Amino acid sequence: MDAAEFRKRGKEMVDYIADYLEKIDKRQVFPDVEPGYLRPLIADCAPQDPESFEDVFKDIERIIMPGVIHAEEEKFYPKLSSNAISLHGLVRLFSLFCFSTQAASPACTELETVMLDWLGKMINLPEEFLAGKDGQGGGVIQGSASEATLISLLAARTKTIRRVQSEKPELTEANIMGRLVAYASDQAHSSVERAALIGAVKIKKVFSDDTFSVCGSALKKVLDEDKASGLIPFFFCATLGTTPCCSFDKLLELGPIC
Repeated sequence: MDAAEFRKRGKEMVDYIADYLEKIDKRQVFPDVEPGYLRPLIADCAPQDPESFEDVFKDIERIIMPGVIHAEEEKFYPKLSSNAISLHGLVRLFSLFCFSTQAASPACTELETVMLDWLGKMINLPEEFLAGKDGQGGGVIQGSASEATLISLLAARTKTIRRVQSEKPELTEANIMGRLVAYASDQAHSSVERAALIGAVKIKKVFSDDTFSVCGSALKKVLDEDKASGLIPFFFCATLGTTPCCSFDKLLELGPIC
């Protein structure tokens, strides 16, 4: 989008926002769509070629609006005012409540689910990682890389606790938590250590080699030592492009060990 088109689309956005607010009383405050309404309305995979701005904008009324809670409407009692003049923000205009429940924002919740399935297919994730129509997978967009690291660690922690308790029911969660160990390169970003602190688990740094990469043998050595000491390794955060020098950990060696 060059400067001329940005000016044109920006003016169209202002008109749309003004029209929306001016005629909001004609809209139904709370949507009556069924869960899963959005998926059949859009493509199953990301398009190979870009669509025009006009076509994308038409989809707002056709696909998004039926699943939006119109929080700016005066009849919506828990009203939260939006920053309606923001050019970057139809999301802000609608005061979308992007909570974890479908009822809080049907369009927002379902669009995120479908878009992350698109991403999963683009990087060839196995089917079980996708939400699909009936799947148990699917993703959630996190606010930052630090947040994503924390969520990954917490998921791994929960999975490991459940596994260990299924094998040894006499162990309490506290018993297991005290033995869990996470690992990361000595070159890893500080957010990985911070995630372990928030997750209340031990974390150990794995020494990198002379190219500042963690190799399989280094990880295996520390894992063997810790398991022999009765600890429970449960999480390793590989780094692709470290902050200090953009080094890459050796995934092909580390993956099978993990």
